[in-house]
Amino acid sequence: MNLPVWLQAGFWGLVAGGALLLGAAVGYKFKVPPRLIAAIMAFGSGVLISALSFELMEEAFHTGGFTATALGFLGGAFVYTLANWWLAQRGARHRKRSGDQQPSAEQDGGSGSAIAVGALLDGIPESIVIGLSMLGGGKVSMVAVAAIFLSNVPEGLSSAAGMKKAGRSAKYIFGIWGGIALASGVSALAGYTVFEGFPDEVVAATTAVAAGAILAMLADTMIPEAFEEAHDFAGLITVAGFLSAFALSKMGG
Repeated sequence: MNLPVWLQAGFWGLVAGGALLLGAAVGYKFKVPPRLIAAIMAFGSGVLISALSFELMEEAFHTGGFTATALGFLGGAFVYTLANWWLAQRGARHRKRSGDQQPSAEQDGGSGSAIAVGALLDGIPESIVIGLSMLGGGKVSMVAVAAIFLSNVPEGLSSAAGMKKAGRSAKYIFGIWGGIALASGVSALAGYTVFEGFPDEVVAATTAVAAGAILAMLADTMIPEAFEEAHDFAGLITVAGFLSAFALSKMGG
């Protein structure tokens, strides 16, 4: 690909974010069984856990050392948890649920905006990581792109199914996920352009911030949805997703 590196970063962020739109289309157009949605969500959770363990945290540690990595990791989790708590009070607690948990506009007039902001909050850390992975060598981490893509499909699918049950319009649903897909591209582009030339410790801490936010997001939103329906099989399916991303990481390395 002969595009400038900053444009490549935006492209790969858009590819990964586009999976949200793909999942939303499936969740809106087809009646996918809740247990299948939960299984896909569990698999996607395992994929992301593996990616942040063997790609993000490992890279952050080798780039900036333990202190910068640990502080960034805890900081990312803290900021995400605080923002997620604030949004939960405004109707976005169940934004990734495929069942009847999401409030309708009639039940909670402000929940639509909160859900949109929550979806943006969930997607930005993942996308920034794509841009950060291109610093130095100018080559994207295909493991990170693949992991984010694979986890975004069930995320969009589950959330769109829940939004439809809550009576949200197609314009609202696809407007959110189309906007998040575009924001993913912009965030990846920013991850490269903003941090190019920054000290290694800053890049490492930022990568770890994203990793901490992603892990907090998984624990707060994706894993509960997976367990809600998959029950005893959620753990096994999550392990399968973890192993798949781990194998991809080793083949890529």
